[in-house]
Amino acid sequence: MSDDLNGLRALVTGGASGIGLATALLLARRGARVAVLDVTPGGLPEPLLPFKADVCDDASVRAAVEAAAAELGGLDIVVNNAGIGAIGTVEDNPDEQWHRVLDVNVLGMVRTTRAALPYLRRSANAAIVNTCSIGATAGLPQRALYCASKGAVLSLTLAMAADHIHEGIRVNCVNPGTADTPWVGRLLDAADDPEGERTALNARQPMGRLVTAEEVAAAIGYLASPAAASVTGASLAVDGGMQGLRIRPPATSAPTEEPT
Repeated sequence: MSDDLNGLRALVTGGASGIGLATALLLARRGARVAVLDVTPGGLPEPLLPFKADVCDDASVRAAVEAAAAELGGLDIVVNNAGIGAIGTVEDNPDEQWHRVLDVNVLGMVRTTRAALPYLRRSANAAIVNTCSIGATAGLPQRALYCASKGAVLSLTLAMAADHIHEGIRVNCVNPGTADTPWVGRLLDAADDPEGERTALNARQPMGRLVTAEEVAAAIGYLASPAAASVTGASLAVDGGMQGLRIRPPATSAPTEEPT
């Protein structure tokens, strides 16, 4: 495993499970000292440093970021990963759920970044990576609220990259496809036909399987690393080809003539 992050100090929100935990562990294996912010940060493996924070509470976020930066001696990397999902069409989710999802998925990134910026400005390798989604760039059924929140994350990423480029702070995002995370697992468990639903989700991605948390973490690790020093304002899809590829079903034969 590369130690290209040796000496860097990282903060990961929503880092106690799923993509966040996989990212925190990868950054640590590559040499970074890593603080995890989560509403339930207990039980994290060493050497991850746990800090309790609710990204919907500005005072909580500021206190946790300040404590993490003090423990680490500063910040170089912020991974804005905390997020929640929602199922339904535009008719289905009440206003309260819209407010809640946007508060976590969008304003949570705003609060964390706002608190971390004074430390990032003092870093020689400042990087922010936001966890977005393929839902920001592809229409997904029964995900109106979730996709709206992730569309906002994509636009926020671009705006932040423009605002902070002259301060030496890079801002990028990853767009995972459907990932095999605890949240997706809970959705599958609640389905009438969990195995059938998993098969359908696998088939939706051209590679024929769900994305793993570790694969998304690897993309985040690249964008956070000095290897990506010239990358800012980018969105990196980790989706098994879901956004860009149009694959024929295996049972469909190729056309015998070129289309006119």
